[in-house]
Amino acid sequence: MPHVLLIEDDAAVRDGMELVLRRHGYDVDTAATGEEALALLDGPAGRAVELAVLDLMLPGIDGFEVCRRIRTRSTVPVIMLTARGDDSDIVQGLEAGADDYVVKPVTAPVLEARIKAALRRAEPLPAHPERSEYTGLVLDRAGLTVTKNGDPLALPPTELRLLLELSAAPGRVLSREQLLERVWEHDFLGDSRLVDAAVGRLRAKIEDEPARPRYIQTVRGFGYRFGPI
Repeated sequence: MPHVLLIEDDAAVRDGMELVLRRHGYDVDTAATGEEALALLDGPAGRAVELAVLDLMLPGIDGFEVCRRIRTRSTVPVIMLTARGDDSDIVQGLEAGADDYVVKPVTAPVLEARIKAALRRAEPLPAHPERSEYTGLVLDRAGLTVTKNGDPLALPPTELRLLLELSAAPGRVLSREQLLERVWEHDFLGDSRLVDAAVGRLRAKIEDEPARPRYIQTVRGFGYRFGPI
């Protein structure tokens, strides 16, 4: 039973979403504030959490800051809830470390589909060499680990899956639409900003100079490819 942390300050919305998630077989912890959620993650119960659903508009510490603080503690997927389809809010949330987003009001099938897709990103990719090394960057597909110059990197499942998809065929260009379908399992092409935000976060972790990337290269007008070429 996947364990979800639901962070939502509106009691009616929180209770309704909790009921839906439990009916679909999820174990659910809830928090009404960012402070409460972070305290839970820091406690014994936090070790069981496999995914967080996070409302951006929270009292006290807002959802953007909560997301940033979750990323310092954990690699669990974060799906953010936004009351508006405001591009600036969405981009800011993705840059803070969110893996995906849904706009409220959200239907149960959409939320469950996004949760299932986020959890699947932590699963291994089949039919590729189990271990690959690229001048200091080592990808272990069987163990789902990445090291840079011998140091392990803590990558959330979305960033890990993105890296594994790109590196599966070095030199091959993958469009944003292809990556969106393979990593996020979305078919809405307007969500390509999910790809760009995840690439930016990934470059900050694996590149020596993120502004001059060696491993994940942009092919203008097409998408991204994995190097070094």
